[in-house]
Amino acid sequence: MRQFVLPDLGEGLEEAEIVNWYVNEGDHVVTDQPLVSVETDKAVVEVPSPSSGRILHLFGAKGDVVKVGAPLVEFAEGPEQDTGTIVGELGAGEPPAAAAPSRPAAGQKAQVFPAVRALARKLDVDLDLVEATGPGGTITRADVERAAKGLSHTGPAEPLRGLRRAMAQRMTAAHTEIVPAGVTDEADIDDWRTGEDVTIRLVRAIAVACKTEPSLNAWYNSDAGERRLIDRIDLGIAVDTGGGLIVPVLRNVAERDVSDLRTGLDRMRADAVARSIPPGELRGATITLSNFGMIGGRFASLIVVPPQVAIIGAGRITQGVVAYRGQPAVRRVLPLSLTFDHRVVTGGEAARFLVALKADLEQFS
Repeated sequence: MRQFVLPDLGEGLEEAEIVNWYVNEGDHVVTDQPLVSVETDKAVVEVPSPSSGRILHLFGAKGDVVKVGAPLVEFAEGPEQDTGTIVGELGAGEPPAAAAPSRPAAGQKAQVFPAVRALARKLDVDLDLVEATGPGGTITRADVERAAKGLSHTGPAEPLRGLRRAMAQRMTAAHTEIVPAGVTDEADIDDWRTGEDVTIRLVRAIAVACKTEPSLNAWYNSDAGERRLIDRIDLGIAVDTGGGLIVPVLRNVAERDVSDLRTGLDRMRADAVARSIPPGELRGATITLSNFGMIGGRFASLIVVPPQVAIIGAGRITQGVVAYRGQPAVRRVLPLSLTFDHRVVTGGEAARFLVALKADLEQFS
């Protein structure tokens, strides 16, 4: 007998959720036949069989979360063990995704007497969420009862799955590592043509700004203390879906024309909604755009995801009073937010980037 374990999916994650089994115990399979689909960081990935053989046992059911390296399938015959293959290896020039850092030690827990702990179990109250008001930080019966009353107005607790679990892991890692700083401004776009493609204008302006100030189109390896400036601009574009946030990558944006960029954006959005984006198209972004203004909001404190060092946000287009030809005038303005990793990017570099971005957006189209 031999076991096939959940392979390294090349996403920098430590686990994946089983979406669907394609085989049953007792089935004969051949090499590269899909065994199971699992949900990773931002996509559903099929895991193929490493070899031919008869399946003796399947580990895990739909919805189970499996750790990388944990058994997936036991075969009835063959070598002793297959340690798994890498699915979706990183392409040349892409940095290996850093594993999520371990969480810091929690603070000292409040004292809980056995009777109060038993009451919490009876009322299905998580003691970690209870505010302690007793002497010396003790959790009292009243604290537990108050927490239970509050929970009666909420829905049932549910574990984060799929995209939301991945987002929680990524944002925790980013919050632990990044030293964020931000600058904001507004671009006067009143001279744009009617029906101007806002996203395409933003993509092209970001490409111009990256050429003007290359320090924001970069990766930073904090473990080695090394920065890598990148010539090609591979733009991550945040796409809001019903199941969570997906950030596919639009490649080499500075060298593509408007028609090609729009075709690429439309395909990316359709694939994101259908959850059919290949894992390779979710990696390697050098800088990210969040066009959140399509939904609402003007300015935002955005999150930089390592190894990137910057993210640009575009807010809701509104009417604003601006200086126009030496006089105040009411014109259409596009709010811009830039968050950068201050460990690597200086305030001057960020300001120059934003000036170049704004200047390109304000050009008559």
